[in-house]
Amino acid sequence: MRRHETRFLYSIPTATPDKYEIHIQGSSRFGACRYSLEQIDRKDGSVIVRYKMVDVCRNAQIHIKYRNEHVAKSPYELGTIYSESCNCPLDIDEYLYENECKPQKQIDDDLSPFRSVNFTNIRAKIIQKYDLPNSVSLCNYVVKNNEIFRQCFGQYTGFKMFMDATLISLVKKVKLPDIEFFINLGDWPLMKKGGQTRTTGPYPIFSWCGSEDTFDIVLPTYDITESTLENMGRVSLDMLSVQRARKPWNEKENRAFFRGRDSRRERLDLIDIARKDPDIYNVSLTNFFFFRDEEEKYGPKVAHISFMDFFDYKYQINLDGTVAAYRFPYLLAGNSLVLKQDSPFYEHFYKQLIPNRHYIPFKRDLSDLTDKILWAMKNEKKVQEIIRNAQQFTRENLLPKDIYCYHVLLLQKWSQNLVDVRIQPHMDRVPIPGSDCDCHDKEESHLRDEL
Repeated sequence: MRRHETRFLYSIPTATPDKYEIHIQGSSRFGACRYSLEQIDRKDGSVIVRYKMVDVCRNAQIHIKYRNEHVAKSPYELGTIYSESCNCPLDIDEYLYENECKPQKQIDDDLSPFRSVNFTNIRAKIIQKYDLPNSVSLCNYVVKNNEIFRQCFGQYTGFKMFMDATLISLVKKVKLPDIEFFINLGDWPLMKKGGQTRTTGPYPIFSWCGSEDTFDIVLPTYDITESTLENMGRVSLDMLSVQRARKPWNEKENRAFFRGRDSRRERLDLIDIARKDPDIYNVSLTNFFFFRDEEEKYGPKVAHISFMDFFDYKYQINLDGTVAAYRFPYLLAGNSLVLKQDSPFYEHFYKQLIPNRHYIPFKRDLSDLTDKILWAMKNEKKVQEIIRNAQQFTRENLLPKDIYCYHVLLLQKWSQNLVDVRIQPHMDRVPIPGSDCDCHDKEESHLRDEL
């Protein structure tokens, strides 16, 4: 059975979401399947339905009814659904097939300089180059027989918790090939282009952000990955919840909005620009750290507000921070127009986006930003089209299954470039929580509760 996605979108113009009856039927060791379910109203006639299972649910069906009548193809046959706590990994090819994982050109581009990697020859050189405790933190990971091992270097290694959580979630879902890699725990990409020799690199470094002048191999950011792992849990913002619309377009404030800390000079420049045109901007800084000596000029700083309040405004300004602004995917998924600064930094999906189709670009020095906003104000029909394109892109490329797929595809291809994988003497084993789930169900579809 081919994989059914654990989300449903439906549209009936004459109905409202609270008039639907939605439930999951199936069997578990406790009797009826236990789950939590949520509807996210996008205020455009469509609703996202997502659920989270407590235990293994077999012969699962999702029923969507309106006035006691099934909607569309309801009931949907889902086979067997596993909860996130289950440790029931699939063979990697089966996982990629069932989740309909798509090839990713960014992966091919990132791996092209590293066709044959023997860490036995370069591991010590990477550690020597980047073991700079006060400025660089990184971890050396090995996955062997679907077990996880690591050794970290640097003073600030707390962000290893994100890579730990990602790998733990992955090995519970898919049998990963044996791999070794180094992950940069900081913001800036590390492996600069230019000046390398056979003995000085380039060295393969995984990072959450890439740039045009580095060789770093890009993973989905820790931010979007954590929101994938923890949605319907402890995170309040993820790629689905952000689509919950609060105001229709005609009720939004007709200004461009920005909030953020002072992590780049252009953010201060934006304050100057906004003060000249307060009728079209609502811009403030929430903290001063990098330019504390200029707080009197560019302040006062303002309190943080809910990210969902951003979308009370028609236009969202996306400026780089220390690197790429990791809020960008959430802005694209919302129902406002995104104006994005030209930048050498990128996340794993940026190169799939098309300027003026998915967002409006503006120059890095902000010199044309006001003109772009004024154009948008005069071309609302085109703006609405761009917003729809952006939202469609996020639904096709940035939902939880897509984030999992990207990791699995990258690690699979990376494994093919490695000469040998060995657990090193000083590595710590990363514990994987136990599971009492019954994984022996080969006749039914093996679905993962990713949403």
